[in-house]
Amino acid sequence: MKLPRRQLLHLAATAAALPSILRIARAQAYPSRPITMIVPYPAGGLFDALARVLAELMRGALSQTVVIENVGGAGGRIAVGRVARAAPDGYTVAIGSADQFVVNAAIYPLPYDVVKDFEPVALLISGPILIVTKPAVPAKNLKELIAWLKANNAQVAQGHNGSGGAQHLCGIELQRTTGASWQFVPYRGAAPALQDVIGGRIDLMCPSPASSLAMVHSGLLRGYAVTGSTRLASAPDIQTVDEAGFPELHISVWGGLFVPKGTPKNVIAKLHSATTTALADPAVRRQLANLGQEIVPRDQQTPEALGALQKAEIEKWWPIIKAAGIKAE
Repeated sequence: MKLPRRQLLHLAATAAALPSILRIARAQAYPSRPITMIVPYPAGGLFDALARVLAELMRGALSQTVVIENVGGAGGRIAVGRVARAAPDGYTVAIGSADQFVVNAAIYPLPYDVVKDFEPVALLISGPILIVTKPAVPAKNLKELIAWLKANNAQVAQGHNGSGGAQHLCGIELQRTTGASWQFVPYRGAAPALQDVIGGRIDLMCPSPASSLAMVHSGLLRGYAVTGSTRLASAPDIQTVDEAGFPELHISVWGGLFVPKGTPKNVIAKLHSATTTALADPAVRRQLANLGQEIVPRDQQTPEALGALQKAEIEKWWPIIKAAGIKAE
């Protein structure tokens, strides 16, 4: 049976539009199965803890399980690469920091673009790091520490958990401030580096409050300043770099959620809404405060704010990283 030409054209147009219609339908039904959140660090660290706290609360808002998958190694490049290659359907989400979404692109040849291949979902946290030393360092405040580093730079060794990361960049900024240089010692993580500071095998480090405050409070480490403009509620006795007279040492560790480029806008909106609901929970706020992390204000938790921060960090740190000659390890 022959069909009229107009009917044939209509059927052809309908068939051509079917994939788009199905994508829209799937997006509207989202989420219909569990979501995987990729953490680019081993279990037990700050971002693993943050992901697990969020996942528990997001499950209620999304009516779906959020599964945490830790994909450590290679500075987060493996984990982020997996998300870049994932289907843009909202079922694969990356939680990460400037280490993955800013720094790596200035150091390594990546098979993805940290800006063009991702969509920002929500800015989660932003908090300072600590400047700490072994207890034997005689300096009593940050000003004295800067002078001590300048006078003893040939013997100083500073630990960090990866080239170009916040801990390493803190050391580079300290060197720029003192006008002197010293040895950097890379470690596979913050924990072994801190143990070497405590043991006196290295002198200096810039760890996260989450990993080091207990050691400062117990006297195993000496804390000099937080690299932000306000003191930590969990360490009110430690001054800020501003108070110490060194505002150029501002460094923040921020965290955000990203999805693959091309993820439908309404899917991003659902993920964003579930995230902000979780961040508003008082228990979540208390847990993160105990880790020395601040949840950003509600008006800064937007995809636009995360995208703008990422681009600002690229503009700030890429020239510094390149000028310092930081290379892939």
